[in-house]
Amino acid sequence: MIILDAQATQEALAWPELVEALQKGFEAGCEMPVRHHHDFQIPGELDGTLLLMPAWIPGKYLGIKTAVVVPENGARGLPAVSANYQLIQATDGQTIALIDGAVLTNRRTAAASALASKYLSRSDASHLLVVGTGGLSKSLVQAHCAVRPIKKISIWGRRLDKAQEMSKSLFEFGLNATAVSDLEEAAKSADVISCATVSKTALVKGEWLRPGTHLDLAGAFKPDMRESDDEVMRRANIFVDTRAGAMKEAGDIVQPIADGVISENDILADLFDLTRQKHAGRKNDSEITVFKSVGTALEDLFAAALAYEKSHSNLTL
Repeated sequence: MIILDAQATQEALAWPELVEALQKGFEAGCEMPVRHHHDFQIPGELDGTLLLMPAWIPGKYLGIKTAVVVPENGARGLPAVSANYQLIQATDGQTIALIDGAVLTNRRTAAASALASKYLSRSDASHLLVVGTGGLSKSLVQAHCAVRPIKKISIWGRRLDKAQEMSKSLFEFGLNATAVSDLEEAAKSADVISCATVSKTALVKGEWLRPGTHLDLAGAFKPDMRESDDEVMRRANIFVDTRAGAMKEAGDIVQPIADGVISENDILADLFDLTRQKHAGRKNDSEITVFKSVGTALEDLFAAALAYEKSHSNLTL
């Protein structure tokens, strides 16, 4: 059995390879029961969330992720997501890898956004705006830069000092990142806007989006959370990671449907449709697109398989 800690998991999941692995995963599919989703109370704080996410490829791999989300962990200097992934041989039931689930989740989430961007953002997109300064935000920058010719990166957070801190760390990696204080101004000039927050109120407004913008909504993973307003959904062509997940858990989708702003039929495609060429994605350079993800056990399984195969190959060389 291989044990992959946070650093080993990160090293095994390089962006181009991970995006490709997820593309192949959505093309092929897998067995994926509905995930267990349980809130638990934390006295004096927002509720935490326990997620149990199983998936398997018959005759090959079976995996389960146990994840705990604590929204206010930032004040403790801790990541919001704590998780572990158990990868099992689907033929004999033997555990073959224990993988750091927080890094796995972080990177597969960002890679799913990058995969969607390949289909939905303009091929010449060069200005990326990231909304949020948590652990996922930095990965979203790196993932989007892996699929588009990003030359300018703007970082917005509720606290400017956090945005400045993140932009500085990205700049040290050779990325042209700058903290911004005016979200509206930055959104109006961005080609790709990527959100990673746990906001319960809309942050990005549809009136800000110029023709050709792609909006990536990677945060707000519960029905009472949202990062975009109703006008975004009215103006944009809507895509999701999975229809089942978006219709159940994505506040950015569930709330406007409940209010009659959009209907289920306004969701044009999910990542299964895009990777299997059932929908072409972006139609032209003036189209406004929005991609809403809530995560899926398929992404965890194919990312875990990639991490295991790369690490196992290195051990046997």
